Amino acid sequence: MSSIEQHPEPPTELRRPGRWIALSVLVLAVLLVAVDATVLGLATPFLSEDLEPTGTQLLWIGDVYSFVIAGLLVSMGSLGDRIGRKKLLLCGATAFGAVSVLNAYAMTPEMMILARALLGVAGATLMPSTLALIRNIFHDARERSLAIGIWGAAASAGAAVGPVVGGFLLEHFWWGSVFLINLPVMAVLVVVGIKLIPESKNPAPGPWDVISVGLSLVGMIGVVYAIKELAAHGGSWPVALAGVGGAAALFWFVHRQFRLPAPLLDMRLFHHRGFSGAVLADLLTILGLSGLVFFLSQFLQLVQGRGPLEAGLAELPAAVGAVTAGLLAGTTARRFSVRSVVSGGLGAIGLSLAAVAAIHKETGYPLIGALLLVVGVGAGFAFTVTSDVILSSVPKEHAGSASAVSETAYELGAALGIALLGSVVTGVYQGFATPAGVPAATSSAAHESLGGAVEAAKTLTGQQGADLVSAAQDAFVDGLRLASAVGAVVLLATAVAAWFLLRGQELEEGIVHD
Repeated sequence: MSSIEQHPEPPTELRRPGRWIALSVLVLAVLLVAVDATVLGLATPFLSEDLEPTGTQLLWIGDVYSFVIAGLLVSMGSLGDRIGRKKLLLCGATAFGAVSVLNAYAMTPEMMILARALLGVAGATLMPSTLALIRNIFHDARERSLAIGIWGAAASAGAAVGPVVGGFLLEHFWWGSVFLINLPVMAVLVVVGIKLIPESKNPAPGPWDVISVGLSLVGMIGVVYAIKELAAHGGSWPVALAGVGGAAALFWFVHRQFRLPAPLLDMRLFHHRGFSGAVLADLLTILGLSGLVFFLSQFLQLVQGRGPLEAGLAELPAAVGAVTAGLLAGTTARRFSVRSVVSGGLGAIGLSLAAVAAIHKETGYPLIGALLLVVGVGAGFAFTVTSDVILSSVPKEHAGSASAVSETAYELGAALGIALLGSVVTGVYQGFATPAGVPAATSSAAHESLGGAVEAAKTLTGQQGADLVSAAQDAFVDGLRLASAVGAVVLLATAVAAWFLLRGQELEEGIVHD
């Protein structure tokens, strides 16, 4: 057996008391990070009115959180392996709570950008730490599969609950309240975590290579920034420079890892076909899904006229499906096979996206809700099983690094998906014909975004404004349909690839011994 596949556990730790309570604390952290990633979108209009940021500053307020998380995940996962995952988690949770206050009471756009960046640093410590700790708390393979299912369900639920919680708070309080909800949750996490979460780390980690940390940060931020800017504003020399510089930094990072005696990320993990296949499946799945998630909220609000809270509630079937499937995923994969569950889940998402390609402005909610439920079930099965495969493919001392790779694939897939599918939607949308008689300035504003068209139409009178909104909505729906079709092709192709890459892969049974 290779060093990657062999990971004996001490028999005295097989049934750790309080492990399920410890899991509930870890789930709180995941839930909060997921909520925080989605809740800002609803608060943006209120924040813009209060802080009056420029267009560029508003983009940075929205993006810098995910930029920093993407850039630091691998480094923080490796740091947790070295100094202790519990220590990193509790320090990160404390920082997350403190910086949330800074976000809530930011007085200027510059202060808000800095606060969001610091929140990204704290968030990067939480995600890989939680999954790595599950690997070390649950030594029974079946229990660990259930724990990972609960962990994944919390991440899915958080992403769906974010708009609901945000919509409720914004209807009753000021925009800063969406950040202050972090404080009580983080307080519980720290107080309970100190007592119940066991410490774990790599017993012989080697030094933390600062040069590799810098290369990882510069590389990921450069690549993700270039992708997002390319989609939003098209090509330019600064964007090209950022993309090429980021890619060069990542190439140097990989080259350096092979030469270091104690690398920040052990590249030999990718020699394991199950590990590589699961990571690739995660990346491509998020790439295909992100377009639907990103643009469906706009469809529900700006095309079908729902309020923020109603739109958030309308997306809940996805969370219900993901939670249910996540809890059943481990048992299902053992009864059938890893590749059938992952490929089946990805295929279900792909077929749902293909169905979204046929929707129109008047499509009733029952169909949309049913499609979201199927998407949630497919994602719950696929992501839970791939997370289990990633963790069980590596020795437990590398759990932090492996978790970080999984999370990085997620972040990179989201950035690629929003950029690539976003450019499809934007390209189709900007081609709509302006109704006769609309002033050039108003037409220009309407072609920037659907939200811009709705605002621009308010300056027009009578039927002209309604015609402008209708034309913009039709173009947006056409773009959404095309992006969904592209996403469907990506997901169905990924389902086929997973069938071959995960051939022979099995989840562990019972307790792992020598």
